[in-house]
Amino acid sequence: MRALLLFVTLTAAAQEPLTDRERTLLGRLEKLEQRVAALETQMAARAPAVRVAEAEPGAPAESVPVAPGTTINLYLDGYYAYNFNRPAGGVNSLRAYDVTSNSFNLNQAGLIIERAPEAKLGRRFGARLDLMFGQATETLQGSPVNEPRPQVFRHVFQAYGTYVAPIGRGLTLDFGKWASALGIENNYSKDQLNYSRSYFFNFLPFYHTGIRATYPLARRLTLSYWLANGLNQSEDFNGFKSQAILINGTPGRNLSWNLNYYCGREQRAWRASVDPGVPAQAGLSVQPVAGGTPRGRVHILDGYFTWRLNDRWTAAGEGDYVVSRVGANSSPQWVTGGAAYARYRFGPRFSLATRLAYLKDTRGLFSGLTQTLKDATLTANYDVAPGFQMRWEYRRDWSDVPFFLSSRLDHRKRDQNTALIGVIWWLGGKQGIW
Repeated sequence: MRALLLFVTLTAAAQEPLTDRERTLLGRLEKLEQRVAALETQMAARAPAVRVAEAEPGAPAESVPVAPGTTINLYLDGYYAYNFNRPAGGVNSLRAYDVTSNSFNLNQAGLIIERAPEAKLGRRFGARLDLMFGQATETLQGSPVNEPRPQVFRHVFQAYGTYVAPIGRGLTLDFGKWASALGIENNYSKDQLNYSRSYFFNFLPFYHTGIRATYPLARRLTLSYWLANGLNQSEDFNGFKSQAILINGTPGRNLSWNLNYYCGREQRAWRASVDPGVPAQAGLSVQPVAGGTPRGRVHILDGYFTWRLNDRWTAAGEGDYVVSRVGANSSPQWVTGGAAYARYRFGPRFSLATRLAYLKDTRGLFSGLTQTLKDATLTANYDVAPGFQMRWEYRRDWSDVPFFLSSRLDHRKRDQNTALIGVIWWLGGKQGIW
């Protein structure tokens, strides 16, 4: 710019006196030069800070994400429930999440960080971490009955790394702790037709730790294999690894089904000891169970489907058969039954859902008592805004024997009726079912 101005000035000086138009042009060039000089001064003043930031190792770059494809998601779920039995202790029997009555409850607060692999984009590695806090955490994350040290892993609901191996259509391998796929219902209330969970969600495992492999046999058919510590075992307590085979099919865009088989030894080989007498991490069980390790097995056959009939109607169903033996030749305990679901969407924001469940508990495998349990549930859902739901629910449980708590400790009832209001918030970049 200065060279251009100098050239114009020298040219003008060598010729006749300048005209009014030429003087105007020179004035504009002088103003433009002043603006350029001011901008250069501002840039020079900012340049050192920028250079220092660029020179520092590991300094964040706002324009380029550290890990493309990563989502950070928050989840909050709370409720108020009332049990018309007014149970002593305020406990709703056989509930997984809506556990307490006549109390405002923080059911679940979660932080979910995920970077899913995407082989088509050349990204074969991924990972996921679900941190969980609140009432449901105590329900989900085990107890000393099935966890040697539940306090160590209680707030880590899921934590696993993923690698998609370039084998055939792509073999997906996961290592770590993951939510169980046994049973149609899952952890996050926002993804369920009802707010409360069925008996089978409460009975079937919540999570597993180990290795799982998934391979697409065809475009709409997937096979999975698990090698895990066991049912709800972040740490193994008997040295025997359990296995599962799962088949998933999606015959059409609106229909999906799963057929799952699980087998393992779930009996303790060690019992807790305050003073084990040998080097051990705090809380680990190191004394063997008297009489030797029970060698009985648990077998779970689980199947379910979801069918979206049209934009308004959704139907789903689940069937389960579970048999368990403490010893190899012990008398079996078993559970059979299933659940049916339906939802009708009146509009983009409001829907009604219902569930009917049946569970036959033989020799008390689930409830500790031989009985036949049923539940009928009606849930209204309103999407107040994207990422914010309100739910209203009425549920009736009943049995063929007196089982449910009442206001008197010495008196049990055959039924239990509850009503609740639930509120759910979530935000983040993760789409679909969490």
